[in-house]
Amino acid sequence: MTTSLPRRKRPASAATAAAATHPDAAELRPGQSIALLQELHLLTREGRLNQDARRKLKQIYHLYQFIEPLLQECAAHGHDPAFGPTLADLGAGKSYLGFILYDLYFKPLGRGWVYGIETRPELVEKSRALAQRLGFERMRFLNLPAAASAQAAELPERIDIVTALHACDTATDDAIDFGLQKKARAMVLVPCCQAEVAACLRRDKAQHLARTPLAELWRHPLHTREFGSQLTNVLRCLRLEASGYHVTVTEFVGWEHSLKNELIIARHTGQKKRSAAERLHALLAQFGLDAALGARFGVGE
Repeated sequence: MTTSLPRRKRPASAATAAAATHPDAAELRPGQSIALLQELHLLTREGRLNQDARRKLKQIYHLYQFIEPLLQECAAHGHDPAFGPTLADLGAGKSYLGFILYDLYFKPLGRGWVYGIETRPELVEKSRALAQRLGFERMRFLNLPAAASAQAAELPERIDIVTALHACDTATDDAIDFGLQKKARAMVLVPCCQAEVAACLRRDKAQHLARTPLAELWRHPLHTREFGSQLTNVLRCLRLEASGYHVTVTEFVGWEHSLKNELIIARHTGQKKRSAAERLHALLAQFGLDAALGARFGVGE
């Protein structure tokens, strides 16, 4: 994909102070733009980090540690090295992740693009305006649902890395669909509020309680919700493995920072695991989910 856009001069007001000179420098990554953190309201008026900002930055910096080596690999061996690595953040919200990734990695690299995809138009407009003020020329923001974004003309044919941070319920599955359609080299996902599977389990609870002792795992409402979340992520991992990805599941940040603490990292290998597809379909059948969710978790992309 070739893109010819007029270059904007970076406004003087967007000049960035070095993180090393900041009072909270020990908690900021080297090279971090103070101006960006102020624009994102992650610094107080006095230029200090408050407790909420520390929590948000800890999450983003922790995620950055996983994403940076993936970006480096794409930059070195990507399909279009001159264009640079491409990253799409689905359900971007205020685009904290996208802006900090651009500031710490894409800006020094001098190439590559970050795309933020968000359904709330006011957040998209604010992100566009902020990128323009800071001179972040290779950031684009689309006002689209994740499920419809893969076909957007504004996006390149292929996206190297797909991220979805705290994507609620089926939005994580939409992000996986997007990544598969865009032939992503990697996906970094933090699921949240998985309700679809739990609703199916709850609906058929009476039938399953009579059929198998395993139904005790979701007899109580709290267990139904938690087991539904666990089962949802297991199905997602199997789908990714069956689609040619190596999957790692790890802790996102400490439980004191977020109860939705599962981080799924999928790297494309091209080796589709037949056993993963078989186990995926077996689990759907075992828990009576194949009729309702077979299409969503179907394999064969």
